[in-house]
Amino acid sequence: MADESYLHDCLFFTTNRLSRAITKMAEEEFAMTGLTPMYGYVIRLVIGNPGIPHKEVAEKLYISPSTLTRFVDKLQTRQLVERQVQGKHVFLYPTEKGLELEETIRAASKNLCRRYQAILGVEPTDLMAAQMELMSEKLENE
Repeated sequence: MADESYLHDCLFFTTNRLSRAITKMAEEEFAMTGLTPMYGYVIRLVIGNPGIPHKEVAEKLYISPSTLTRFVDKLQTRQLVERQVQGKHVFLYPTEKGLELEETIRAASKNLCRRYQAILGVEPTDLMAAQMELMSEKLENE
């Protein structure tokens, strides 16, 4: 039998494993919104910052502007957000229909947080999130 310890010692493998587990959990919790978790977080940012620049949303979510454009296209089709173009800049605003989803989206986020904290513990979860944030910054600035 080959030594497969590298699968358990490798940050690439273990973070992908964690990502799949937390994504599955997030999708289950966000099902009540009718949105995927990423769409929910886009709307939360737009609701919390009406008129937020498109570029700023992409930066805050660590996604490319083109990926965000696809998200916004779908959200706009569902009449949850709207774009206002001013020259080369695009600003995002929630629609009335989008605003109506705010509490449901917040509830999904809270349920997700409670769920993984119940499994992992509040303190270990907070510590892990802080450590992952620091590691991400280091790797991105490498």
